[in-house]
Amino acid sequence: MKESKYIWFNGQLVPWNEAQVHVMSHALHYGSSVFEGMRCYKTESGRALFRLECHTRRLLNSAKLYRMPVKFTESELNAAQVDLIKQNDLISAYIRPLIFRGTGSIAVDPGDACKIEVIIAAFEFGAYLGKEGLENGIDTCVSSWQRVGSATNPALSKAGGHYLNAYLVGEEARRNGFDEGISVNARGLISEGSAENLFLIRDGIIYTPPLSAAILGGITRHSAMVLAEELGYQVIEQDMPREMLYLADEIFFTGTAAEVTPVRSVDRLDVGNGKPGPITRAIQDAFFGLFSGKTEDKWGWLTHV
Repeated sequence: MKESKYIWFNGQLVPWNEAQVHVMSHALHYGSSVFEGMRCYKTESGRALFRLECHTRRLLNSAKLYRMPVKFTESELNAAQVDLIKQNDLISAYIRPLIFRGTGSIAVDPGDACKIEVIIAAFEFGAYLGKEGLENGIDTCVSSWQRVGSATNPALSKAGGHYLNAYLVGEEARRNGFDEGISVNARGLISEGSAENLFLIRDGIIYTPPLSAAILGGITRHSAMVLAEELGYQVIEQDMPREMLYLADEIFFTGTAAEVTPVRSVDRLDVGNGKPGPITRAIQDAFFGLFSGKTEDKWGWLTHV
């Protein structure tokens, strides 16, 4: 993460190092925050934010699930993100909107006592799982930690507190020599990576766990599904047992940070021949083609700055 000039803080542009919160902020103690991750890409037509409206809508839906009233409208937040890219003179960037409970009460349920704070940061950010991972694939393992389910927390909310679970999945994987972890849900069925959605390919058909598998409803996930169908592939959302990870011909992750990253092994068993497969490559090429101009943006996913 490279520092930028400004952070948008409750409607004002604040110098990066002056965007501070109190140590008694509710979110710091209890994880009462929701957030988004979005990318701005350099395209043939200049800078463009990828699926801005969908990300902002999900941000506000996450806040709704945790009953956090936000005084800014969806349109205001969209405009703020576009302006922040301009003010920071960024070409390619990662954008992080965050809504959180500030000071006012130390009670677990603070009622209306805590002010709802909103910030947006934008900064330079490379490939989350490494450029080498995008090209050659990554090594993964199935985590001993289960994915948090909707009976525990609203899994469709991208909430800060949920990512303690994600941290445990990812940390365990890296501590044991893997690049990333894969979690199963309370039923023992495949869920997702620590911060990525998951796709498996077998006999030319693309499979991905459904929302009921305790996954986050990924925006890049949806984009990959649309692009795959555009390329003529069948995409099926269904529950899958763990052993499907070992029998898949191809596997790939999707996410704002991960983009489209191939998986070359699971639990030290090669996926297919241990190299990114042709369907994964086709979807990856179509995704990055949105920014190079190779893939037509039929869906209005790019918001040009």
